[in-house]
Amino acid sequence: MSAVDSPPSRGRRKHALPLWLETVLLLVGAIVLAIVIKSFFVQAFYVPSRSMEPGLIKNDRILVEKPSYWGGGSPQRGDVVVFADPGGWLPEADDAGPANPLGKALVKIGLYPAGGHLVKRVIGVAGDTVHCCDKQGRISVNGHPLDESSYLVKGLKCNGPEVNLCHQNWTSGPIPAGHLFVMGDNRDDSADSAYHLCHPRAPFCGRGSEFVPVSGVVGKVVALLWPAGRFHVLHRPADFANVPSS
Repeated sequence: MSAVDSPPSRGRRKHALPLWLETVLLLVGAIVLAIVIKSFFVQAFYVPSRSMEPGLIKNDRILVEKPSYWGGGSPQRGDVVVFADPGGWLPEADDAGPANPLGKALVKIGLYPAGGHLVKRVIGVAGDTVHCCDKQGRISVNGHPLDESSYLVKGLKCNGPEVNLCHQNWTSGPIPAGHLFVMGDNRDDSADSAYHLCHPRAPFCGRGSEFVPVSGVVGKVVALLWPAGRFHVLHRPADFANVPSS
């Protein structure tokens, strides 16, 4: 019998999986991959308020990366970070996140921005002392006046918080270990560390509530994703490298 006429070897031909089973397996694999990526690498969020204008506008979609803070790494001065509400910083509606089951499920796998988080810029880290303001209206960290012209609204008379506190001197620090002092770029409309330091309307003001635990930080904002027409990558402002060590 020639090779052409020989019968096929047993087990040579494999049976293909049914289409429905292939679809289910691909879907499960995609969900598992999304969960792994969200848990360890990157995650999408939205900007919940006007506090980071002009660079980030309310409801912008942003991308947060996590590996920068692995292995003992921690947020640095100048980083824009996403962090969990330390308690009472967000209105109840913003703290809740999506209310419908589909939205909640998408949050779990990182395909929908989670609620209950804030976006601010790190001004001071553990050991730092933050002061407002010098004669030119600049925030100082460890005695170094910050050049914040690259991201604040142009023409401000003072880089401090809200107008009615702008020309009052205040100092915060040394910042406790494992904590951060954060501020929004829109200084006139940001319930941030300076606001909680204390503004008359801030809850728990003046009792250490201005500091954000590093343990609550999700990661560093690396890009504005949407609207696509305003897509850009975020970088740490150069002047923060000139802040002396505490």
